Amino acid sequence: MTTAAATSRRRDLIGARLWRQVALYALLVFLAVIYIYPFLVQVATSFKTESEAASNAISLIPKTFTTEAYRRLFLVSDFPLWFRNSVIVTLFVTAGRVFFDSLAGYALARLHYRGRNVVFALLIAVMSVPGVVLLIPRFLVIRQLQIYNSFAGLIIPLLVDAAGVFIMKNYFESIPVSVEEQARIDGAGAFRTFWSIVLPMARPALITIIILSFQGSWNELSHFIVASQDPELITLTKGVAQLASGQLGQGTQYPLKLAAALIMTIPVAILFFIFQRQIMSVTEGAVKE
Repeated sequence: MTTAAATSRRRDLIGARLWRQVALYALLVFLAVIYIYPFLVQVATSFKTESEAASNAISLIPKTFTTEAYRRLFLVSDFPLWFRNSVIVTLFVTAGRVFFDSLAGYALARLHYRGRNVVFALLIAVMSVPGVVLLIPRFLVIRQLQIYNSFAGLIIPLLVDAAGVFIMKNYFESIPVSVEEQARIDGAGAFRTFWSIVLPMARPALITIIILSFQGSWNELSHFIVASQDPELITLTKGVAQLASGQLGQGTQYPLKLAAALIMTIPVAILFFIFQRQIMSVTEGAVKE
């Protein structure tokens, strides 16, 4: 009797645990569908005709499969120009932020000079100010420097990011000072120590800066609005915003708009796939410690 009761109790526990797992997975599947479904609708609508997109917007299978929206994007509109401008700006901004944020973060973490705490306090203050508040001062500075309507005006104000400096500073402070002292004993100067010894050790922080800088500059809109009005310097976000507002054509143009938005997501997705393994290895290393 005791053995039978124990076996029955064990079966009940296994059954209850199984039902909890089933309920958990069902909830996760439900949430995944909620998050993924709008993206699937976007992909499907980009291959629909104008009339079908307007009459049956949420269907996932187009009745008439067509690539007309993509043909119009690349052959009729200025989408290739917008894409080229965004690539140029994003690459320069990402490279600049990695370099300058690292230099500034190292200076705040390791170099001892008068007013260092004041500089760090100002850095924190800048991080707390909403970006939209700085648009008018940024516009005035760009006009004063005579870089309005130029790639310099699009790129230079974005080359340094306060959050990136903060991230690099904190990471450099986690690196033992003894590593740098050994390099200086071997005759390395301050910049050589930074470039050859410390910076390679900050790979996790650098990957973070690359991802944040690429995503931020690729999706930037407000700065590009105030930095240029030249049609030849329109970036992807600005062009797609004009497309979404109906400034570039008549009608709803749902397939065209969603096709443009879909293409915009591809570079960022590729970036995450490229660095996925590095991010996982960094996380595994942290767990092993």
